[in-house]
Amino acid sequence: MRTFFFLLAACLFSAPSASAQTTASSDADSPMDPLAFLAGEWEGEGWMMVGPNQRHTFVQKEHVETRLDGNLMLIEGLGRASEDTSRVVHHAFAVVSYNAADGLYVMRAHRANGAGTQSIDAEATVEDGAFVWGFDDPRAGTIRYTIREDADGRWFEIGEMSRDGGATWFQFFEMTLERVDA
Repeated sequence: MRTFFFLLAACLFSAPSASAQTTASSDADSPMDPLAFLAGEWEGEGWMMVGPNQRHTFVQKEHVETRLDGNLMLIEGLGRASEDTSRVVHHAFAVVSYNAADGLYVMRAHRANGAGTQSIDAEATVEDGAFVWGFDDPRAGTIRYTIREDADGRWFEIGEMSRDGGATWFQFFEMTLERVDA
């Protein structure tokens, strides 16, 4: 009986280390690796079109962290009007992961809109080293955002919309952020 408990204990205590080794080796080529540069604290500025010929500038902060051994990414962005930084113009939170069974990125994004939140499930991909995500909006058409790390290590993002199914794109958003965490 004592031998049985010893073997059971040995199995239980050795299982986590074997599991940890499997996780560590699978992390080496994780589909989330192309997004790893986003983790950290960021600040910068940008502009967005809010109507015909109505370009507004803003200052932006982004907080990005990973969870579950880098397999889940949390992104929170807070934008304030450049001319009055007490006025919030954009506050959003997103969760990004990779669904290995489907071979697809999964992104659930939430945006505060004054009376609550708006939420979307966005389509997301990694294309040519950039994280591209988007959705269809019944009023605006197809919306897509492209985030990449530029040559200076900055977060560079543009937002575009298409009203004709993707044949023609119009840029309505751009921001550049510097990493502020050392």
